[in-house]
Amino acid sequence: MSTSRDRESAAEALARLYDLDLAEDPGDLDLWLAVAAREGGPILELMAGSGRLAVLLAEAGHQVTAVDWDPAALSRARRRAEAAGPSVAARVHLVEADIRGLRLPDAGTYRLAFVPLNSVLLLATRSAQAACWETLAASLAPGGLAAVDAWLPDAGDLARYDGRLHLEYVRTDPETGRWVAKTAAAHHDAATGTVTLTTFYDEGDPGEPPVRWIRRDVVRLIGPDELRAMATAAGLRVELVAGGYDLEPLGPHDERAIVLARRPAKRGRRTAGRAR
Repeated sequence: MSTSRDRESAAEALARLYDLDLAEDPGDLDLWLAVAAREGGPILELMAGSGRLAVLLAEAGHQVTAVDWDPAALSRARRRAEAAGPSVAARVHLVEADIRGLRLPDAGTYRLAFVPLNSVLLLATRSAQAACWETLAASLAPGGLAAVDAWLPDAGDLARYDGRLHLEYVRTDPETGRWVAKTAAAHHDAATGTVTLTTFYDEGDPGEPPVRWIRRDVVRLIGPDELRAMATAAGLRVELVAGGYDLEPLGPHDERAIVLARRPAKRGRRTAGRAR
């Protein structure tokens, strides 16, 4: 007899397990709710995954467009929005697309456009990361705000990324009731500025053979100066480079950079005639 686990594809399982990774709030929700309340909508979230933030922003009353290239993640986002109720689901528009070169039909109307929680690092080349900033800039209304949240590992972190396997957690997945043990290995390549992450999820009931799901990502590290330069090259005006979700200015020991950059407002046309 087949089981729900047998019918679940690897993509579906990894999308579900990524949500389990984020079962503990990483701390960014209050920031995006506050920024959205200040800037207003509509809102664009790039690399939105399974709708963790998009649905909560919609629950706060905002119109949200959530873009991701993973159909399994977007399917979970759709279910999450529907579970929040018809009025919330109506405020969430899901788009399956590559964000590089993306120009939505309503580009130029968003008051806030952002890339959350290290997702920009999954764009594994400098040109792809720059293209992400270009998509943010092209999507904004004049005066609108773009934001990118990126992890900044220190030298000690990178020195430990030598391929050794370590246990990250053992948790029960609330959706399946099964235990999940997550182990991971990271390898830093200084020549390319990348970290290869290999993750193993061993999932099963006590006393039963586990099923192993494997995920592999290559992330391109990016520093605050490079983020600032990309935002500026995209035509945005950098307002703040913060070192955490409290939006305090970036300091020497901060582990992330949050760059806020605004699209310049259109200047009014000159209407005064030449003096006679």
